Amino acid sequence: MSDLKPQKLIDELDQILDRERTALMEGDLGKLEGLLAKKEKVIGKLNSVSELERESLAQVQTKLSRNQQLLDSAMDGIRSVAARMAELRRIRKGLDVYDQAGRRNRYGTRSGAKLEKRA
Repeated sequence: MSDLKPQKLIDELDQILDRERTALMEGDLGKLEGLLAKKEKVIGKLNSVSELERESLAQVQTKLSRNQQLLDSAMDGIRSVAARMAELRRIRKGLDVYDQAGRRNRYGTRSGAKLEKRA
């Protein structure tokens, strides 16, 4: 590769992927939006360069795959939390029970009911 520009782009993408991994590992999902925009821009530039060597991209490809797995795991965690919160909201509204005949009965909770502690 005689032109240094593609290598500079690869190095820039490598640094962005390292920052993205750090943000994912620390749970700082707010940083991901800005990093995604930068990553897409650099990848777009790399796609327009025709003479890239495969060896130069191997390490970056590994990091891309690793970060995608981290992103998938983060999304799974967010989905789990959302499902759990929805379940808790449903439970707060009332309790569904079934009688011996299999009919469902709902017992509502009183909103605004407070527990009083006495010494």
